[in-house]
Amino acid sequence: SINFVGTYAYICCDAGLVVVSLADPKCPQVTAVICEEHLERPVAVATQLRYAFVCDEHEGLKVFDITDLAHPLYVTCLPLPEAHNVYVARTYAYVAGGKEGLIIVDVTKPEEPRLDQIYNANGCINDLHDVKLGITNASEFAYLADGKNGMRVVQLTSPDTPGSSGFSPRPAPCLVATRTLPHGGHAHAIAEGL
Repeated sequence: SINFVGTYAYICCDAGLVVVSLADPKCPQVTAVICEEHLERPVAVATQLRYAFVCDEHEGLKVFDITDLAHPLYVTCLPLPEAHNVYVARTYAYVAGGKEGLIIVDVTKPEEPRLDQIYNANGCINDLHDVKLGITNASEFAYLADGKNGMRVVQLTSPDTPGSSGFSPRPAPCLVATRTLPHGGHAHAIAEGL
């Protein structure tokens, strides 16, 4: 997984979370490698404002302060059974939680992330690898790569959601569509719509 912030690339790899300066694209420079002390097996990273949210395959969702983009500082960990990918939107982080389903984390205070809710559509979403969000008209949707189950669409907010006219209404997830993949295919990743 890779995420770009300004002229820096945050890369999840076997070495840990590697920060690479691309200020001179012809001569990239490693500025930091965060490994064993704070990360066991990073698999995905998302950033928002002054924070990076990293999925650690073995330990859950980890938060880093990236005020100094070249040198992230570990802040905290929210233990989760599985964390394959993360998408951050305003005051919530949406974690692809494998067998658990869609894990919604309140990151209003990034230094103190808290589990808001887990949504699995009564056990239907049980192989979740990736999540991306999109807004259509007045509704917010999560697009899910649910492994053996294919692609799923979950409506998170609608005009009927309490607080929907505000900055960040609390999600009220509802599974609205499923598309299985032909020939027994598995959905492992999903691109963000434009």
